[in-house]
Amino acid sequence: MLHELASTKSRRGRKLGALVGGMLVGFSLPPWGWWPLAIIGLVTFFAVCNAANDAREHFVLGMFFAVPWFSLGMSWMWWLTAPGFIFVVFLFAALHGTAAIVAGRVGIPALSRPIAHCLAEALRFSIPFGGVPLATIPIAVSQTWLAEIGSVGGPVLTTWFVFQTAATIRAYLDRRESRLTVFRLTLVLGCLILFAQNISPVRNSGENLRFAIVQGGGPQGVLAIDARARDAVDRHLAVTSTIELGDRPDAVLWPENVIDVAEFSSSVEYDEVLAEARRLDAEFVVGITEDAGASRFTNAQVVVRPTGEISSRYDKVRRVPFGEYVPAGLRDLLGAIGAPMNRIPSDAVAGTEPAILEVRGKKVAVVISWEAFFSGRANSGVEAGGQVLLNPTNGSSYTGTVLQTQQLAANSLRARETGRYVLQAATTGFSALIEPSGEISNRVPIGVGRTLIVDVPLRSGRTVYSRIGDAPLIAGLVIALFVIVLARTRNKTAV
Repeated sequence: MLHELASTKSRRGRKLGALVGGMLVGFSLPPWGWWPLAIIGLVTFFAVCNAANDAREHFVLGMFFAVPWFSLGMSWMWWLTAPGFIFVVFLFAALHGTAAIVAGRVGIPALSRPIAHCLAEALRFSIPFGGVPLATIPIAVSQTWLAEIGSVGGPVLTTWFVFQTAATIRAYLDRRESRLTVFRLTLVLGCLILFAQNISPVRNSGENLRFAIVQGGGPQGVLAIDARARDAVDRHLAVTSTIELGDRPDAVLWPENVIDVAEFSSSVEYDEVLAEARRLDAEFVVGITEDAGASRFTNAQVVVRPTGEISSRYDKVRRVPFGEYVPAGLRDLLGAIGAPMNRIPSDAVAGTEPAILEVRGKKVAVVISWEAFFSGRANSGVEAGGQVLLNPTNGSSYTGTVLQTQQLAANSLRARETGRYVLQAATTGFSALIEPSGEISNRVPIGVGRTLIVDVPLRSGRTVYSRIGDAPLIAGLVIALFVIVLARTRNKTAV
């Protein structure tokens, strides 16, 4: 049915095919998670693009494909800001519309389309306002063998890998494509899989840390301005009190900004955390929000020792745009047109230090909430010596589970990319342990208050991706696109 739909010669049929392809990709994402739909959707989209007549139609098809993809994958944003949701969906769809034009002009669709659309994705990983790497293809396939390539090339190579797999299938089905080209592409894909499966420079160090991950529970869809700051503290103290001395945790991990005070070190909350640290003889890794001057605050994760010393601190570097801060020059403008700026009364101060904490004398990497979607933030902690990766987060503002399930998937990717165990600690859920293989285990349900005690092996060494990052891969894709253009130009000249 989809093949017949994609092969139609009418413009209306091609638009419908692109729309269906985008919907399939959207439903391949968590929380639906029907990942084979991503491949089917991309094959369908590439088919209708191959039948397009001109640049304008290519752009329209790219838009028709990407709008349902992002509308589904970023639907959580609607309940926070409907205008922002609409703007982001159409902005990112325009990137894929542009990519469709580029690929159509370059030629050799089996090669140019995966590269062009992968570069469009790489661009939205970075812009606007630092990027929004949500609803991505790697997130859709995070629990499959396709994601194993992440240890070699991270989200960029994984994105290209899935696009290229779909393009290879399309080339096989399309009689106009050379079977030799298909064979070569299949060979490349097979070699990449084998390479990813057999290259593992990361090993267990032989040491463990026992963490008690505390999820306080509580309702979803509650904005910070509508909540009583003390409620989250009470919930997490109540759950922490259930940890017994016999559990013997080395450290207790609380989620992001559970504690919201003017100054943590002189607060009642500090005294309460210290009392629990002394009772359990464990270091507490707690999320705090502190005042930082007029209309400014900090979002940090700190380590409190049983001695009372605040021994380590990491301030969040990547802030949530229009969630934790309003980009320069836009607050007054948006307020003037009626945007609810009262929801963001102050701006978070961005941190500058490496993403690292010290727990029981061991270095642990840390990414706070939103930072989990950025592979570079996780990698910076590993580069600084982190032997395990912590992701304290606060998902209580979001309605539904679209964002929360995508965050688990993102942490699954970070685990593969860094070769580290990942501990996700959420205020209301999900909290979980993610293994270096990407497998998610011990997931605590949404809204439940519970402690998760896990023995986490510390790991040393760095993956290929951890060492090379994204820049060489992006440069390689751009060069490959130019090579395809040159090859096509020479062929035309020869004719």
